[in-house]
Amino acid sequence: MLIDSHCHLDRIKLDPYDGDLSAAIAAAHERGIQQMLCIGISLENIQTVIDIAQAHPRVVASVGVHPCDVKEGAATAEQLINWASQPKVVALGETGLDYHYETESKDIQHESFALHLNVGKQIGLPVVVHTREAKADTLALIKEHGSLEQSGVLHCFTEDWDMAKAALDLNYYISISGIVTFKTAEQIRDVVRNMPIDRLLVETDSPYLAPIPYRGKPNEPKYVREVAQFVADVRGIPLEELAENTTENFYRLFSKAKQYLPI
Repeated sequence: MLIDSHCHLDRIKLDPYDGDLSAAIAAAHERGIQQMLCIGISLENIQTVIDIAQAHPRVVASVGVHPCDVKEGAATAEQLINWASQPKVVALGETGLDYHYETESKDIQHESFALHLNVGKQIGLPVVVHTREAKADTLALIKEHGSLEQSGVLHCFTEDWDMAKAALDLNYYISISGIVTFKTAEQIRDVVRNMPIDRLLVETDSPYLAPIPYRGKPNEPKYVREVAQFVADVRGIPLEELAENTTENFYRLFSKAKQYLPI
């Protein structure tokens, strides 16, 4: 079985399922995806994400404010702690730094990222990290405010092996999205080849970044199978081995998620 370690179920296209999110989740399960982590990104969508997780047995949630959303409203420590106390919340984030789209909000991003890291350390939850064109600052803030015991994941990883190795040294995991299947993604494939298999996760980041052969179309959790198959091929191992390891990794990092897996 596989895990989609990062998806946005409140945003996926449900036209093929007559607007029924349960049907989209069932379609993923039919392809071997046993659980998915639905990600909070803003003050406006966090409760929606929690509600989705609580309504669907195969979904767990994270709570946090994305660096591209933080200027519209940053979370407080009290808010993060309160949201994280709700059933089926297993992580903080998506947080982090984005200097590609948001160069004018660096100071606010730094404050928000540090807050998520400190709260994660305080309450014992891992942190889901977005990083884009902010390699040095991302690593520096994790070192300053993070915890080796309550670490996290660099999701939708697009950086080089040097950054991946630095993150591994901080006890972080690396999650690979459908970008790995793109022709221009040799740098990411190099990371996949070099990664210790016990720190590797796979994701869709749906509805974004659909893997080949679905590139350009709306993404959804069932396509994590294509991501996993491609990663397995790059590593030269069977899909079953990749699935077993990434699933074990997911439950090691997001340890609360296992208690919510349907029997």
